[in-house]
Amino acid sequence: MTSMLDKPVTVQETARQQIQDTLQTNKIPAEYGLRVGVRGGGCGASWLLGFDLPGPTDEVYNVEGVRIIIDRKHLLYVLGAEIGYEPGGFTVEKGASASQ
Repeated sequence: MTSMLDKPVTVQETARQQIQDTLQTNKIPAEYGLRVGVRGGGCGASWLLGFDLPGPTDEVYNVEGVRIIIDRKHLLYVLGAEIGYEPGGFTVEKGASASQ
């Protein structure tokens, strides 16, 4: 059984394909991963997504074949988020399934 800390976010199939295509097309080295976090705070908080290298305060996860990087300070905020993709860019939703 996989715990939420083993797989803190989920990645939809369309997003996984887009992430892998972007990494390949832009020849981004394998050490990079998709950083998931939050920017700002309170009501003005927004999602932070981008390709990055892990740092000393980061946790690195393999979620559906995607290398996910989350700063430990952001972990509680992103727990249970689902990363998707639609024309125009990536989406992040935090659903009710996060409170298991």
